[in-house]
Amino acid sequence: MKIVIAPDSYKGSLTALEVANSIENGIRRVFNNSTVEKVPMADGGEGTVQSLVDSTDGKIINTVVKGPIGKDVTAFYGILGDGKTAIIEMAAASGLPLISKEERNPMITTSFGTGQLIKDALDKGCRNIIIGLGGSATNDGGLGVAKALGVKFFDKEGNDIEEGGGSLDKLSSIDVSDIDPRIKECSITAACDVDNPLCGPKGASHVFGPQKGADENMIEVLDKNLANYAEIIKKNLSLYVINTPGAGAAGGLGAGLIAFLNANIKKGIDIVINLADLEEKIKDADLVFTGEGMIDFQTAFGKTPFGVAKIAKKYNIPVIAIAGGIGKDAETLYSKGFDSIFSIVDSPMPLDDAMENGKILIERTAERIMRVFKACNYSTK
Repeated sequence: MKIVIAPDSYKGSLTALEVANSIENGIRRVFNNSTVEKVPMADGGEGTVQSLVDSTDGKIINTVVKGPIGKDVTAFYGILGDGKTAIIEMAAASGLPLISKEERNPMITTSFGTGQLIKDALDKGCRNIIIGLGGSATNDGGLGVAKALGVKFFDKEGNDIEEGGGSLDKLSSIDVSDIDPRIKECSITAACDVDNPLCGPKGASHVFGPQKGADENMIEVLDKNLANYAEIIKKNLSLYVINTPGAGAAGGLGAGLIAFLNANIKKGIDIVINLADLEEKIKDADLVFTGEGMIDFQTAFGKTPFGVAKIAKKYNIPVIAIAGGIGKDAETLYSKGFDSIFSIVDSPMPLDDAMENGKILIERTAERIMRVFKACNYSTK
């Protein structure tokens, strides 16, 4: 029997590789001689760097950059096993977890540190760069990223404007002549699972601003500022990004990446599936395991287990999901490629206990599943 294990991480508890290792341990208690292939997965959000580094034998790079409020932070990104592909989570340099609730202010927070990560990846020879959008503390439209890479932003008097979304109303012209020339050699992709435009009721400021510390007045100001930003981009670069799906992701970073780095926006899970070569690894499997911390109806909206299940069902391979918890309407997934779903919680217990003992609980769950297969004399070929 060939078994492929392709889970996401259990957020705040276990990496995708740790989850996969525990599932394998449970399998081998019953089928010790099975061929097991572990493919740590992610959907473009938190944990994507670690998962892709693990699945491609890559490495993590740590470096000091400017954080969301200008203070130095130690951030990280991954270089995959090919040595040419960098995977960056913008939240690692410009994310909400890097600042306290009291420090949240999207009028001044900057994405500059994310640009520094891109520059560091260029310095290390990477020319294929994937940037995960999500978890940002910023609403600057990617102004900081572009500044870090050499783009200049001027007011009417020809002075540099300050960083942060609160300065974009002063923007009058953009000069891209000094952008890092290596950008032209790159293929840059933004991993994004939202289709919000840059401005308006469904735009960056209105939808995501409140979680970044914006009150109602700030939201209106930030939205107007991003609209001005889009107008100047149109005027100087002949690109109209205001209504592009995904432009509003990560405080408008989607728009900035399109405008200044010629980035393509793709769904995170599709990017990870391709980089991990998941379909090639699954197509001759007899059984596929996947999972995440909580499985519910939202799993079908582009999350990792759903992406894995779609590939497996293309080849009529059974799919078992193991989750930390099973949530609302999870049964709807049975018509979307999942054969069964299991929770690792085998008795009443506090969440902290389940998280602390996640490895052994996953292992026991996988073992119980495989004992059912053994009892039924399961075989597919």
